[in-house]
Formats: sequence, structure tokens, C-alpha cells
Amino acid sequence: MSNLPDWLPNLILLEDCNGNWQQYEDAVYARFHSDFIVSRPVFEGFSIHITKNLIRGKERGFWHCIQEGRVEEDRTPDLRRCERIGWIRTVIENANDPKIRTWSNERKSKTRRVLWFEDAEFLVVLEPRRSCWMLLTAYPVTLQRRKTKLLAEFTQAQKKPTPPKQDGVRTPSTPW
Repeated sequence: MSNLPDWLPNLILLEDCNGNWQQYEDAVYARFHSDFIVSRPVFEGFSIHITKNLIRGKERGFWHCIQEGRVEEDRTPDLRRCERIGWIRTVIENANDPKIRTWSNERKSKTRRVLWFEDAEFLVVLEPRRSCWMLLTAYPVTLQRRKTKLLAEFTQAQKKPTPPKQDGVRTPSTPW
């Protein structure tokens, strides 16, 4: 991960909080709160929203960005996700950087937008809604087989034709 751009913020490290987990979680949350609650980033002309229902006093969207696991009630904190919480907004805001690969995919019968910053080994997943984007998750991508799969998915997505505009109306859920 050398030669990362200047716009990418520094990691938030547990050691910066002297190993105190609660202090660290609060610091990570403060960044998330600033980036997604106090103000919202914009992607392709539409604001980014998060799932706000609270779990232990913090938005569900926050927990999805710092924890891993398939079972919602059994997710565990991931230090690499926590460290990179400040990267989410900046990757979204710099999605036009040629080093960030952006494409749409289908997951669970829903269209999602993937922003993969391969050089930083970091992925952001957004879901279109009628008048905004929802931040679903963001996480480091370090396994080679996952990188290979993402590259294949990106390459395949680039082969799909862009659908024509329908009456000039565009929403995040419009597939173009």
C-alpha cells in the first residue's frame, strides 16, 4: 500500500488511544459521526445516508462499517475496518480518481454500487434508493482470491452496455 494519495486520511490506531478499547471506539465513532451524521458526502449528485436505528447508542450503519460477520447479532469488531473509518467518505468523494474502480453489481436481488480502491485495498458498497444512496458497508480487501473476484466482476461490468436515459430522469436507482 505504498504511494497512496494525499487525500486519503491517516489511519485511526488503537495505540493512539493507549490500547483503551472504549476510548478507541469513541474516537472511531467521532470520525464516522462527523463524516456521515454532521454532514453527508455526495456521490453522483445524491447524498449518502446511513441506517440510523441505534444499537448500543450508535447507528447501525456505523456497526456495519467496523464489524465483520454474516450473522447480524454475532458480528465482531475488526481493527482494520476501525482504522480505516475515515477512508469511507474520502473514497466516495474521490470516486472519479482513475485508481478507484466503480461499477454496479447484483447482490441479494438488489443493485449495488461498488467503489474499490485497489491500491489501498479498500472497498465501499452503496445501495441506490429513490433520492439518495445508502452506505451499506466498507472494508479492507486483502485476500488475493477476493481481489481476483472483484477484478473479474469489474471487468465483466465494463462489458455491459450503458442503458439509455428514460425521459432524462435520473435517480440513484437508475442503472446508468
